[in-house]
Amino acid sequence: MSQQHPKARPIPAHPGVDISADEVVWDGRFPIQRVVFTYTRFDGTPSRPLTWELWRRGQAVALLPYDPWHDRVALIEQFRLPILAAGHPPVALECVAGLLEEGEEPQSAAIREGEEEAGIRPDRIESMGRYFLLQGGCDEFMHLYCGRARLPEPGMGGLHGLAHEGEDIRLLVLPAAEAFARLDSGGINNATAALCLFWLRHHRARLQAEWTTA
Repeated sequence: MSQQHPKARPIPAHPGVDISADEVVWDGRFPIQRVVFTYTRFDGTPSRPLTWELWRRGQAVALLPYDPWHDRVALIEQFRLPILAAGHPPVALECVAGLLEEGEEPQSAAIREGEEEAGIRPDRIESMGRYFLLQGGCDEFMHLYCGRARLPEPGMGGLHGLAHEGEDIRLLVLPAAEAFARLDSGGINNATAALCLFWLRHHRARLQAEWTTA
């Protein structure tokens, strides 16, 4: 059974699931784990033996800074090689996001990532839900937060990111209505940012009422 990487722990026991092999086949920053297993099908019979490769990333957070006084949001742009591999322009417009550090609480991680990737520290934060993003092949579990912050005028907000991680991140402040329009037109095509903006559009009036009076 797999014991070779802190992010590639053995698959937890579960009724009807039988693990016959579990090994780390790539021991990098994000390990790849190969698991051979059967599970109980909906009709009560066992499945055939299946071999799945799992990309183990663990827990992550995303933060959408929102200025309720001026109705603005802060997004970021950065180069994404997988998007280029899929045949699309590789600079993505997305939310501040990152992985949890060992023992870190999700809300604390969201605040930390806001400072590292956008130079923004929200003074109030609200959960927007928790979601698996690639449940067919990855264990990443994303915690989404909206954070109250006073944002600068719309436009480019400088470069950010951690140099030792090779990050090159550009802050972009937009009127909320423009961010929603980009989402609707396909200008924002990653699931995390879409979830955050759909949530904000639904809760925007409430946040403007609650967050500008407290």
